[in-house]
Amino acid sequence: MSPRVSIGVPVYNGERYLGATLDSLLAQTFGDFELIVCDNASTDGTEAIARACAARDARVRYVRHERNLGPPRNYNHAFDLSCGEYFRWFPSDDLAAPESVARCVEVLDREPSVVLAYPKTTLIDEDGRVIRDYEDRLHLQSPCPSERFAQLLRDMVLCNAQYGLMRAAVLRRIGPLGLYVGSDNVLLAELSLYGTFWEIPKRLFFRRMHPAASSSMSAAERQRFYDPSAKGRVAMRQWRLLWELGRAAQRAPVDAAQRIRLALCVLRQARWSRHVLAQEVWSAVRARFVQSGWA
Repeated sequence: MSPRVSIGVPVYNGERYLGATLDSLLAQTFGDFELIVCDNASTDGTEAIARACAARDARVRYVRHERNLGPPRNYNHAFDLSCGEYFRWFPSDDLAAPESVARCVEVLDREPSVVLAYPKTTLIDEDGRVIRDYEDRLHLQSPCPSERFAQLLRDMVLCNAQYGLMRAAVLRRIGPLGLYVGSDNVLLAELSLYGTFWEIPKRLFFRRMHPAASSSMSAAERQRFYDPSAKGRVAMRQWRLLWELGRAAQRAPVDAAQRIRLALCVLRQARWSRHVLAQEVWSAVRARFVQSGWA
């Protein structure tokens, strides 16, 4: 029989923290889950750690790519391999409290309108010391899809809710993560159009902030990290995000009035980020001149 919950752990060169992460997941009070470790061609001790974990617990499956495909493809592959009713991604350097999965399952079982349940977050450093409690503020309970969409765009900073527990059937309707920086934000925004988000009022997710994390990279480094095949391309991140948010709004199962409100939300985002949009256009023009030998 398929497990009720699937947990995907995408990893690349995660030997420093992977063991502790897997231990925290295997210590969950809710035990009916599979744990899929997707290795993006690590060159350190990641493989040995994951294989040892799989050897001692039958719920763990280890999959390795021959080359680094970038995080989005690795995340998507973890989901493609899953078969649980509920699914969550989990970063290879973070920690989960023992009741984290159980509390999320309780919500999804009890509340059919909820598409994502996630616990509150505590930020920790590379040695596991508490930095501070973090407020995600994404308890999206409005019955109106455009209001949930607008609240998410307004309040989301760190994308911690992405690591909550989701209804796998809804996630399959939305489609995979895109191969661009910020695709996790777009995925959450689109998910909010299919149902409500429930924030469990207890700090059960511990996000590790450290120098090697993608959140510590520059914009150019993060783009190469997300899609290694995109080397040399000019990344117009904010334009891409607005385009993808618009596409998500058009795909949503909502009526015409809601679709208009969603379009207005995207236009509002464009107005707020107009200076960034202008800078990206200027950077792209300047890069084109450099490549053509005019500069």
